[in-house]
Amino acid sequence: MPSPEPAAAERLQKVLAAAGLGSRRACEELIAAGRVTVDGRVATLGDRADPVHAEIHVDGARVVTDTTLVYLAMNKPRGVVSTMDDERGRAALADYVADLSQRVYHVGRLDADSEGLLLLTNDGTLAHRLMHPSFGVSKTYLAEVGYPVSRLVRTAIGPIKLGGLKPGRHRRLNKAEVAALFAAVGEGKVSQAADHPAGSRARPGSRARAPRR
Repeated sequence: MPSPEPAAAERLQKVLAAAGLGSRRACEELIAAGRVTVDGRVATLGDRADPVHAEIHVDGARVVTDTTLVYLAMNKPRGVVSTMDDERGRAALADYVADLSQRVYHVGRLDADSEGLLLLTNDGTLAHRLMHPSFGVSKTYLAEVGYPVSRLVRTAIGPIKLGGLKPGRHRRLNKAEVAALFAAVGEGKVSQAADHPAGSRARPGSRARAPRR
C-alpha cells in the first residue's frame, strides 16, 4: 500500500508551473509524456508532490521547486575575506549581499588576496556535495606572473562561469545552471558544460585548475 502523501503535497503540474516550467497545461503534457520523475518514480497525471521535499527531475535534469532556495554567483573582489561576517572588521561577503531577504552561505572559500567566482546558497545539501572532494567538482583559475603568482582569479566552478560579472556584484543562477550543478555532483544528466583538461602548471595569463577547496 503506497505511503500517504505529505500534507503540503500539491498537484504536480502546479508545482512544475510554479518552478517556471511553463503553463499548467504544458506541464501536464510533460507529465503525460513520461518526462517527469518524482523521487525516482516516473510521474503520472494526477500525482501530487511536496515542492519543498520532493526530488523532481524533468528529462533527467533536477528541477528545484522549493521557492525559498537561493543560488547565487558572486565575483569576490581582492581583499574581501570569504566569511559572511568578520570579527576583525574586514570587508566580508555579507557586505555584498545585504539586498537579499534570505540568509545565504558561501560554498567553499577564496583567500583574501584571491578573487573571482564564489557560489552562495541556502541549499545545504548541494553546498556539501559541491565542497566534498569525493564529488570531484573542478575549479578553474586564471594565474598571472608565474612564481610567485601575483594575481589569482577563479573563473569557473564546474559548469558555472564567472563571465562578465563585475567585482563585488552577484547574480542569481538560472534554472539551467542550477540543474547543471546538480548534474555535476552526480544527480541527473551529465553537464554539457564540462571543463577542458588543463596542464599541471599555470603559465602567466593561462587558465589552469588549482587544488579543490
